[in-house]
Amino acid sequence: MKQYLKTDWDFSSEKLVEVFDELPLWSAPFGLKLLDGVKYRKGLKVVDIGFGTGFPLTEIAMRLGKDSKIYGIDPWEAAVERTKRKIDFYRIENIEIIRGVAENIPIKDNMIDLIVSNNGLNNVADLDKSLSECCRIMKSGGQFIQTMNLNNTMFEFYSTMEKVLTKLKLDASLYLMKKHINKKRQPLDQYLEQIKSHGFSIDSAKHDRFEYCFVDGTTMLNHHFIRLKFIDGWKEILSFEKQSEIFELIENELNRKSEIEGIMKLSVPFVVIDCKKL
Repeated sequence: MKQYLKTDWDFSSEKLVEVFDELPLWSAPFGLKLLDGVKYRKGLKVVDIGFGTGFPLTEIAMRLGKDSKIYGIDPWEAAVERTKRKIDFYRIENIEIIRGVAENIPIKDNMIDLIVSNNGLNNVADLDKSLSECCRIMKSGGQFIQTMNLNNTMFEFYSTMEKVLTKLKLDASLYLMKKHINKKRQPLDQYLEQIKSHGFSIDSAKHDRFEYCFVDGTTMLNHHFIRLKFIDGWKEILSFEKQSEIFELIENELNRKSEIEGIMKLSVPFVVIDCKKL
């Protein structure tokens, strides 16, 4: 019997439910555009840098089929284990998982046809080293496609924080806020030059955007993903003894604005960068 005809799913199974989690809303808009840009063909050797809980790693592996080999590299142990369970449950046979970092990819030189990274490379510890590794492992002419959110991401929040910090004359915190933004999301022109300095040419940099909408600032600040991925970084901008006071002021200001505008919105502009190795 053909593998795809084996549809004996047990929808009461805890194991099925465990891997049937919704695709993270944060990574999906980036990832869908990335998937559109991949040049699909048989027999590719692929690396996905920073695959998290398995997206777009598993999707690319299934789209490319058994003749291709897909390596996924990520340092997050719990996410790696979850991805392995998905791979096993989906019966995907063309993936090899590497628990590691982009600064040291255990793959031979000039071996890879395609590298993808869905909002992953802008989170590495050493971007220059990571880009150098991408160049080392890739064949000449290979495709390198990645997504990243831009430096005016969530400007609605950051402009409010800036307003509060300026009013309180907290210049040191204001400096740290701008440094925090630049560390995570450097200007695009600067980043493209950095990519080119490591042996890649830029075929395209396509801009897109999406929005997170909430009823008010309080709801936004209490959202699970905001608390999981952003709050700690925002707290580090402020001295410990000032955190509660300043967040209350920010929250109140966001609520005031959302009452006037009828919504609390966070804009997320991003870019899909398509490159090739020279």
